[in-house]
Amino acid sequence: MSDLPTDLHGVFPYLVSPTTTDGRIKTDVLGKLCDDMIKAGVHGVTPLGSTGEFAYLSREQRTAAVTATVEATAKRVPVIAGVASTSTADAVAQAKAYQALGADGILAILEAYFPVKDAQVEAYFRAIADAVDIPVVIYTNPNFQRSDLTLDVIARLAEHPRIQYIKDASNNTGRLLSIINRCGDKMRVFAASAHIPAAVMLIGGVGWMAGPACIVPRESVKLYDLCKAGRWDEAVALQRKLWRVNEVFARFNLAACIKAGLDMQGYAVGDPIAPQTALTPEERKIVEGVLRDLT
Repeated sequence: MSDLPTDLHGVFPYLVSPTTTDGRIKTDVLGKLCDDMIKAGVHGVTPLGSTGEFAYLSREQRTAAVTATVEATAKRVPVIAGVASTSTADAVAQAKAYQALGADGILAILEAYFPVKDAQVEAYFRAIADAVDIPVVIYTNPNFQRSDLTLDVIARLAEHPRIQYIKDASNNTGRLLSIINRCGDKMRVFAASAHIPAAVMLIGGVGWMAGPACIVPRESVKLYDLCKAGRWDEAVALQRKLWRVNEVFARFNLAACIKAGLDMQGYAVGDPIAPQTALTPEERKIVEGVLRDLT
């Protein structure tokens, strides 16, 4: 079990998965990105989130990404590794493997081909949490997934001793408040890029896990600090400035957008994994303009 605190909070960038043209994970680039994120003050890192292209990676690539992240962070911040599958058995195997590699927590994602009923959704997340002894963050993104977590299921999962957090990417902030009201401290809420982080912090969120934090880590940490200090006027002013990053992230392919931004910042992360494609020159100019305006 990890020696790091299990009280997760703050800014957790969803790390990209840098790849070579033949599909190998660029562990050196990922390691430098992790190191720079930590130097920028982030509170943790998350490999194999949506921006990490988990749905496009092989088991070997996923393992390499988690291994490189754990080694690069060297226990300076928690590593919350993404676990995703259509199969409960496979998800459990991933969770066990990533804990063995040194992950400090699991971000649990349910993929679905056929429709999945509430009882099956709940059983999937319980099986993952039962298989490890590190915190589990349950993740729901109804915009991209065929299954969702209802408030009733979330409330029942909140009773599990290791299911302490949820990352909700529904873009429905009222839903987040419903979760907070229903579950209290038993299920702490992380925002996604679909939400306005400052607004989520205001209603009781504990931070955010999102791809855009990869390209604006210092600004993201500053926003979190302002929110924690209750300096809401300054927080809102910074949030309005940073929201353009979220807007462009939502407008283009998730991984392509962040990989393009990181490439502009000197990280040779490579292109998105096929069949995804890189941003067009015109799209890159838009991202470049947003980043230039923030500096």
